[in-house]
Amino acid sequence: MTPEDYARYRGVKIGKGCYISTKLFSSESYLIEIGNYVRIASNTAFFTHGGLWSIRKYYTNPDLDYFGKIKIGDYTYIGEACMIMPGVSIGSNCIIGAGTIVTKSIPDGCMAAGNPCKFIGYTNDFYNKINKQNVKTATMTHKEKKRYLINLPDAAFISKKEIIIK
Repeated sequence: MTPEDYARYRGVKIGKGCYISTKLFSSESYLIEIGNYVRIASNTAFFTHGGLWSIRKYYTNPDLDYFGKIKIGDYTYIGEACMIMPGVSIGSNCIIGAGTIVTKSIPDGCMAAGNPCKFIGYTNDFYNKINKQNVKTATMTHKEKKRYLINLPDAAFISKKEIIIK
């Protein structure tokens, strides 16, 4: 079963044109809603409830429970190995960086990353920046892309700044 088929089987509401590569959905998967054209990378986990097992025991309250729905808007990308916590909404046109633990809701058009999750910029600004370095390989075959990229000058690739050491 594909990850998307598995998610639907578990009750996740999924829009059209999605590409889902994870099967890590909580036991209450029916509380998760994913919009249209959403990409969810592998090892991303969704949590719709909290860790109350030991609290129930300590306070001798066997009925204690809480849940939070998760909603992801349209045209959103969620990177590898993120954790989406109960009650979180991620807006449309968002990018969530790999390894991010999302504990608060993210508004439309924002990029967030880290642990804890922090705002890192606006998706439109990121698009405008990377569009200047567009190498136009998305429709090439793997072989064509490899040949093309190997022959590009270093200036055509993105380069990250060094960290500042104080």
